[in-house]
Amino acid sequence: MRNLRLAVELGRRVFTVRRAGRMILAKLISALLVGTASAELGDPALPGHHPLTQAQAGSLLISELRCAACHGGVERGSVPDKIAPDLSDVGARVSPEYLRRYLASPLLAHPGTTMPDVLASSQPEAERDRIAEALTHFLVSQSKAVFQKDAPQQVDRQQGKALFHSVGCVACHGPKEALDGSLQKPKRNDEEDDEEDKALAAKKAVKPLAVTLGHVGSKYSVKSLSEFLFQPLRVRSSGRMPDMKLTPAESLAIASYLMEEQAPPGKALVPEATLVAKGRKHFQELNCAACHSLPGIAAAPAVGSLRTADLTRGCLSKTSGRSPRFYLEEAQVKAIVAALRGEPTADSDKVVVAKTLTAFHCVACHVRDDFGGVHDAHNPFFAGSELKLGDDGRIPPPLTLVGAKLQPAWMKKVLFDGESVRHYMATRMPQYGSANLQHLPAVFTRLDVLNGPQMKIPNPESRTESERQREKLLRAAGRELLGDKGVNCIACHNFNGKAAHTNQGIDLLTSYPRLQPVWFNSYVRNPGAFRPRTVMPTAWPSGIAAHKTILDGNTDMQIEAIWYYLSLGTSAADPSGIKSVSTKLTVDDQAKTHRGRSRVAGFRGIAVGLPEKLSYAFNAETGTLSAVWQGDFIGVNWSGQGSGDFNPASEPITLAQDVSFVALADENATWPLLPVMTKEARTNPNPLYPKNVGYQFRGYFLGESSIPTFQYRSGTIEIEDRSAAIGTAEQRQLKRVLQFDSPSPQTVWFRALTGDIIQESDRVFRSGRLRLTIPQTETKLRSLSGEPKRSELLLRLQIPQGKSALEFVYEPLKK
Repeated sequence: MRNLRLAVELGRRVFTVRRAGRMILAKLISALLVGTASAELGDPALPGHHPLTQAQAGSLLISELRCAACHGGVERGSVPDKIAPDLSDVGARVSPEYLRRYLASPLLAHPGTTMPDVLASSQPEAERDRIAEALTHFLVSQSKAVFQKDAPQQVDRQQGKALFHSVGCVACHGPKEALDGSLQKPKRNDEEDDEEDKALAAKKAVKPLAVTLGHVGSKYSVKSLSEFLFQPLRVRSSGRMPDMKLTPAESLAIASYLMEEQAPPGKALVPEATLVAKGRKHFQELNCAACHSLPGIAAAPAVGSLRTADLTRGCLSKTSGRSPRFYLEEAQVKAIVAALRGEPTADSDKVVVAKTLTAFHCVACHVRDDFGGVHDAHNPFFAGSELKLGDDGRIPPPLTLVGAKLQPAWMKKVLFDGESVRHYMATRMPQYGSANLQHLPAVFTRLDVLNGPQMKIPNPESRTESERQREKLLRAAGRELLGDKGVNCIACHNFNGKAAHTNQGIDLLTSYPRLQPVWFNSYVRNPGAFRPRTVMPTAWPSGIAAHKTILDGNTDMQIEAIWYYLSLGTSAADPSGIKSVSTKLTVDDQAKTHRGRSRVAGFRGIAVGLPEKLSYAFNAETGTLSAVWQGDFIGVNWSGQGSGDFNPASEPITLAQDVSFVALADENATWPLLPVMTKEARTNPNPLYPKNVGYQFRGYFLGESSIPTFQYRSGTIEIEDRSAAIGTAEQRQLKRVLQFDSPSPQTVWFRALTGDIIQESDRVFRSGRLRLTIPQTETKLRSLSGEPKRSELLLRLQIPQGKSALEFVYEPLKK
């Protein structure tokens, strides 16, 4: 990071350089960015191109192996421990045959597993098998459902193959097959250099990460593996297997590909009472509860301190007596010993970041300072749709100075909500669970500091007349600079959902809410200092403005002008050269779904047109049905992939776009409203809304007649939301079915309507041109403060444990 700051400062201070001089400067900056030429590799106790010393790697291994679950004297690590899988439903998820073999010998059933062999001292082998059999019956008895191998079904395994090798699975598991010969192998930008990048050479010296998957065919059924891939954090909450944001259909396709040929369906295991009792006893005696929590079984007290223990015996020994056996490599044992024999010290922020990025395998995709990055063996499997962007279009961005780059709220959106602006990149940003990475944003912010112009925009409520005039001048200049008569950023960057002419780069209007002003200012001056070999040029080579007629060629003012202009957000007028394409979408005999911005559905709007000439809009940002209309579907001002602004082609009935489900403190609590930003008040007062009220969008899948089912969460409740047309041609209605899956009984409030609401009966309400029929439940119709003629209809929903459903009927009324 220090080297990057030096490179940025060099780029800032060099103003007049000849062409040859620029080449020398570029090589100097590149050398600074990759760090010392002989940067040492991390300790081999851990895989990947990481920077951890032997003792640091050992302390992380102690957390990953959960040594503190059984032993005392182990300090709490700076990275959350790796938690063992949830066994409450393992009997439905895992094959009993596999479970039996795995318990008898974990390493033989699953090479590379971190599960210790707790039966290593049980001799002879027949005794091990008897204990494993009893444990299997006990664990299967904990599950309500039973494991069944799937009957053969038609699933697109080729889609599964393509997804597995493109969305990011390869980064941790390696490819299952060689790259298709018909596909062109992507070339790294650095392969064109005369001299090999020494940082790249260091990565090549490290073996690629490859967590084996050879066991999954005997462990799962296609159905149970698919369910796990769709929501892995339910089973493995510590996030080492992250959520790849797969849809159910994608999860099924990948599961089918990984399972390949299955054994024919067999009989389900029926637990025997005597074996269940023996298994429970073994579970208690072997202290399995130290890692796996099950009701009614407590873990044994911690044994003596590891820091004073004889480390030649016990778990670290290959011939341990009664201790579990981990079958660790020699380098791993040495690292653990080094960590335990060293003086305990608190990790610095730099070490916390390094440990976190190593534990969660972020280094398999991202570079930070002089460690991490895509391994050369995996490089061909990172792809993108914008080939002209080079590595920027297919390789995940570097994390060097990311704390100075991203706004804190945006970083949380990326880490915890899966926010993405790189639509062209096939690799997805995994979701590790907010509890596991909640420490990271603050550490990045403390660690990553970049000096430069703050470019603060005056508060519209307190700005002076001179500030207002200056703002007006700068915004006009910023608009001109971005357009085809200026530096022409719109040639390679989308703008407000409208396609660029040359490349489909990141939408420029994401810059202001996403980036910190100092980083933006430094980056546009010298992109190569932050991303060596990037295809992005600079309009201010050596700090000198290329356009002398705009703001008198003042570099500082030009960059500030662009920032001022981008701060307008979606209200910013199009720069010169933007070409809008207007398209009218129609619906045939299948439903049609279109994603894009819309005044009736917000920034993440989704429009659904049904064959019955009934359409609706869904705001994915808040999980709300936001509009209903009859007649023609939508008009789109740009027909690009999922980015075109849309508006209903017929007059819509609009609903509130605030979050729909909230666990209110009581019935009188104020409903949390969607933050409103205007041209004058551009700063979002609540940037984490609606995550901070428990909402998270999960995606959608297409079902019968291509009608989408939206998937989202409210707190711990999983919700599936599907709407379809019912009724006659004379009076169509929209039937909305909400399906809930809750881990426990709980109460949640649903905001069904707002406006001038009239109650027509116990279950029927009307607001304007919309009549709503609700299920039988407790309701509360209350006035909105300050608006006597407007009210809101709240439904108090008692959601039971497990699966349940509610139905609503929306009936558009004629004028």
